[in-house]
Amino acid sequence: MKSYFMQPLRGTKDILPHEIIYWQQIYTKASDILTIHNYSEIRTPIIESTNLFERTIGESTDIINKEMYSFIDQSNRNITLRPEATASIARAFISNKLYENKLQKLWYLGPMFRYERPQSGRQRQFHQLGIECIGSLSPMADTEVIQLANKILNQLKLKDYILEINSIGNLQEREIYKIDLVEYLLQYQKDLDVDSQNRLYSNPLRILDSKNRKTQEILSNAPNLNNYLSKTSNEHFYLVCKYLDNLNISYKINHKLVRGLDYYNHTTFEIKTDSPNSQNTICGGGRYDNLIEQLGGPKTPAVGWAIGIERLLKIIRQELKLSQQKITVYVATQGLAAQAKIWEIVQNLEKEKINFELDLSNTSFQKQIKRASKLGAKFCIILGDQEINNNCITTRNLDEHKQYTICYSQFLKEIKKFKS
Repeated sequence: MKSYFMQPLRGTKDILPHEIIYWQQIYTKASDILTIHNYSEIRTPIIESTNLFERTIGESTDIINKEMYSFIDQSNRNITLRPEATASIARAFISNKLYENKLQKLWYLGPMFRYERPQSGRQRQFHQLGIECIGSLSPMADTEVIQLANKILNQLKLKDYILEINSIGNLQEREIYKIDLVEYLLQYQKDLDVDSQNRLYSNPLRILDSKNRKTQEILSNAPNLNNYLSKTSNEHFYLVCKYLDNLNISYKINHKLVRGLDYYNHTTFEIKTDSPNSQNTICGGGRYDNLIEQLGGPKTPAVGWAIGIERLLKIIRQELKLSQQKITVYVATQGLAAQAKIWEIVQNLEKEKINFELDLSNTSFQKQIKRASKLGAKFCIILGDQEINNNCITTRNLDEHKQYTICYSQFLKEIKKFKS
């Protein structure tokens, strides 16, 4: 009979213990920075009503048309694994009446799900770190969230990246622009790539973001969205850029940057590495002033971003150079009497917050001490029949290869010495 080994689903990945330290480092650094700026962590459900995403992301987007994991549950409800977090947070903002406080600064880190072709830096279950500043129309809010992304990426030692920024104006300005853009592109319809041809009537702004070289050549003479913006939109964008200049944060204005979600307006931005491949966007975000009202909440402006953790880790892992935490004390026992008495020592190690491992193998002391050395422990506590009979404890310093025995009561008093 042929053996069969269970494998993870395509596009998903186990995060193993030796990798977790990098995830913890990202969480800790982000939490420290965001806490200083009065952002609070929020955790929303992984599953939401399908209608939430259909109403917010946009019917003509790839996420809605191709990439969502949706199903009918046992109560005949349409359920979706969240493909992104902003819609979920907007829903939480409304359902928990967070609008009763004037301003909400929120951050999150968690898994998202999209049915995409798996490749390096892109998985079907992926993780995002993100922030949402809800309740402010001020360009200062745009600048603050961009500054925080820049600060976090700097702290995580990301190098050689560029901030690209644009203003896509409000809905009315974009609608006027779309008419002229489509009229221009119709002249070259047959020369556009297939995706762009499909988007010509459903989502023409997304054509600006095409990676196809021929399409980009056609777009070089297309109408510029920047020329369609009102004085109010231009002033907002001018102030965002001015504040970034004041912070000495370098940026590049990219008039073709539109992002892939329909709820954005005014400021949009991406942080990209200098990698030549298409998976070089580490962070993306922008302003979404109509989303909460669109979901039935009060009219509430907001701005935020998300960082792809897998893509980020792929680049920064070597720079972080984190080492797996080693245990300080290895606890070796032999015999039933020793195994009954060892728990008092364990409780004292816990009390002093000394990291340790209790041997569970029931093998010889020689093998247990060998394992202690292999794990990198500094000390090995030895408790066997001889120690029980003499009411003492044997301790071996594994770095210095020295061993000594002291009475049990004295050992408990000196257990703090393992900290040094």
